[in-house]
Amino acid sequence: MKILITGVAGFIGFHLANRLASEGFDVFGIDNINDYYDVSLKYGRLKESGFEGSFEYGKVFKSSKYESYRFSKVDLKDKESIDRLFREEKFDAVCNLAAQAGVRYSLKNPYSYIDSNIYGFLNILEACRHFEVENLCFASSSSVYGLNKKQPFSEKDNVDHPISLYAATKKSNELMAHTYSYLYGVRATGLRFFTVYGPWGRPDMALFKFVKNILEDKPIDVYNYGKMERDFTYIDDIIEGVVRVIKNPAKPNDNWDALNPDPSSSKVAYKIYNIGNNSPVKLDRFIEIIEKELGKKAKRNLMPMQPGDVESTYADVSALIEDLDYKPYTPPEVGIKRFIEWYRSFYKI
Repeated sequence: MKILITGVAGFIGFHLANRLASEGFDVFGIDNINDYYDVSLKYGRLKESGFEGSFEYGKVFKSSKYESYRFSKVDLKDKESIDRLFREEKFDAVCNLAAQAGVRYSLKNPYSYIDSNIYGFLNILEACRHFEVENLCFASSSSVYGLNKKQPFSEKDNVDHPISLYAATKKSNELMAHTYSYLYGVRATGLRFFTVYGPWGRPDMALFKFVKNILEDKPIDVYNYGKMERDFTYIDDIIEGVVRVIKNPAKPNDNWDALNPDPSSSKVAYKIYNIGNNSPVKLDRFIEIIEKELGKKAKRNLMPMQPGDVESTYADVSALIEDLDYKPYTPPEVGIKRFIEWYRSFYKI
């Protein structure tokens, strides 16, 4: 299978591309390597995947580590380059992981979310339509559940009340994909990720910031006075779920009645999955595990809830179990230990 993965210099895209390349998939990865966070980490991921250089825009590079993995620096907003790539490569499948990430940053720079998450995703959908790529999976987010109170969060729940622009763009992606599935036969699967963490993670995520500040004897900001819960999901568990979705794309009649009440719409091949650990962890407990692993106490700066944040996330993964015979399982003690081992090695601490 020849697959395009977008966002391969990012956290999840990096791990997915390496996993599929190691399995013999013909992988083509793209990324714009933007400076939302430290680009040295993005270049580090690419180097770990067998790519080095200044990456001239649009030029194709071959991995020195995986025979069937190529990379090109391309921006999703560049429709001409995206169309040319689809035309020349004739992909069997696409996994769209590229996006402007981060809930809080969407309060500061909302336009970047529209550019990447809406316009960029539209270019992917249009390319799938015109170049007849049926198998599309794409990253959504647990943030789409917004103000929902019923837990665990189910894919059958209404998600009409997002509380950040980032969440609104992710719900928009789901609606856009459903439309293209109905109109053009794209087999589309959305993946609602729940607080992904692990080696090579993003510097704007809590685990990365906590470990960095504790090691540097700096205080950590603990929002909602530590009374938060997150369904922390280890990166390897996320990747296993994504790989199973790629190998088992949505089929007509996969829709739930709540999403597709009209029997005449049964041709729609569209599915949404939660991928979460199905076991929320209190933020205080999460910090305690970090402290134990580091052998060092955190200086906690207790703060109120931030705009755009939710108090708790909790994934119902019954659909993942029923359809794909899979459930994430890595406990936070194991995942945090592996992240800290990577962090010490990468930053030579």
